[in-house]
Amino acid sequence: MIEALHDLLVKNGFVVALLTTGIIMLASSWISSTLTNKKIPAAAIAIFAGLLLAYAGGVFTEGKKGIADISIFSGFALLGGSMLRDFTIVSTAMGARFSEIKKAGLPGIVSLFIGLSLSFFSGSVLAALMGYTDAKSMATIGAGACTFIVGPVTGAAVDASSDVIAISIAAGVAKSILVTIGTPTIAKVIGLSNPKAAIIFGGLAGTTSGVAAGLAATDPKLVPYGAITATFYTGLGCLLCPSVFYITLQWIVKIAAV
Repeated sequence: MIEALHDLLVKNGFVVALLTTGIIMLASSWISSTLTNKKIPAAAIAIFAGLLLAYAGGVFTEGKKGIADISIFSGFALLGGSMLRDFTIVSTAMGARFSEIKKAGLPGIVSLFIGLSLSFFSGSVLAALMGYTDAKSMATIGAGACTFIVGPVTGAAVDASSDVIAISIAAGVAKSILVTIGTPTIAKVIGLSNPKAAIIFGGLAGTTSGVAAGLAATDPKLVPYGAITATFYTGLGCLLCPSVFYITLQWIVKIAAV
């Protein structure tokens, strides 16, 4: 009986992954509303729970795919893969009105470059304080401070070590969680209450998952607008960090070494 159930779950791994994700989201929503009075968004709790489960799965199986290394949860390899990730990022644009996007205009574009520059060079300084003084490592960790997607892309492009790439991913995940939790807390203070503000905020913060989750906890109607510039942020970061920013960082490191 148990073996038959196990085989059934393994054969329907993707359904099991969806069901498990739904249970985590439901539990996170209950914890957020009941134990924290919605001060901590359910999305932040769900992300943290997912990270814990991924870590536990990897440790338990001594594997490399997190919880997907456990046979009955193998469907998470597809659910958490690049195809569905990119699909969900693109789908966040649904519901956005182009007229509102046009209103952001130049401020929205400028926010992208400001957000990327601040994150990259702040992350590079943090890398130097951690003892990573070569341009490759600093650029990779700095790119990770932009998003956990830009970090690995930059690391692969500049041939950084796997340890440094892992740190860049951790930096991006930490930023995502911080933005998720912090957005509803500071929303009123920074005037985050309209589509234009959401577009600029998405360009400054950058992390698509963090911005989407944070805006969802603030005002769900703002999610598509913030997610649009946050998505552009990731693409622009993948272009600038391993090229213009990396070359600039090399120049700064050489001057500092003189």
